Amino acid sequence: MIRFYRYVLPGIIAMLLSGCIMRDEQQPAPVEEAQPTPQQPTQPLPPTQPVPTVPSVPSVPTQPGPIEHPAETAPAEPKVRTYDWSGAMQPMVGKMLQAQGVNAGSVLLVDSVNNRTNGSLQTSAATEALRGALANNNKFTLVSAQQLAMAKQQLGLSPQDSLGSRSKAIGIARNVGAQYVLYSNASGSVGAPTLQMQLMLVQTGEIIWSGKGAVQQTQ
Repeated sequence: MIRFYRYVLPGIIAMLLSGCIMRDEQQPAPVEEAQPTPQQPTQPLPPTQPVPTVPSVPSVPTQPGPIEHPAETAPAEPKVRTYDWSGAMQPMVGKMLQAQGVNAGSVLLVDSVNNRTNGSLQTSAATEALRGALANNNKFTLVSAQQLAMAKQQLGLSPQDSLGSRSKAIGIARNVGAQYVLYSNASGSVGAPTLQMQLMLVQTGEIIWSGKGAVQQTQ
């Protein structure tokens, strides 16, 4: 009997202990109450610093290459007309020297040839041709170009300026002591002008001879 208790009693104790352990494991663990999180003091935010503006670097424009222009055609030079003034004046001067009422040895003022055409006309060559046709005549003594230039200067005119009117030509002739004045002009078309001459008596302004002739171009 004693042996029985010796073996049974430890088994019963072991069973009881295991049951207590199992109950303890099945009981839920006590729930711990959540402790409130302490509030951190609010720190003021630092003032916002302005973001520095970085100046933009201007882009360098691409230099274009040299622009090639088409070759420009040079403007055509205006055509310079030349005329056979001597061919037109020689026969007219010959007729004038044979006119009635001309006293040999008289002083003659030859005015510059006036342009009365419908275009631009260089009359200096015509004036030179006219004076050349009268250079060796046996009736008139010509007023020199220097005397004529001085007389024009007294009137406030350029030495190359044509007197332009018969009255001015007669006034200049009186100032230089001429008895006759030869007034001439080129009229009509500039391509084929007509030369007109008038020999006038300075004292009365009377026209004692007149003539006209065509002027041919040489080119």
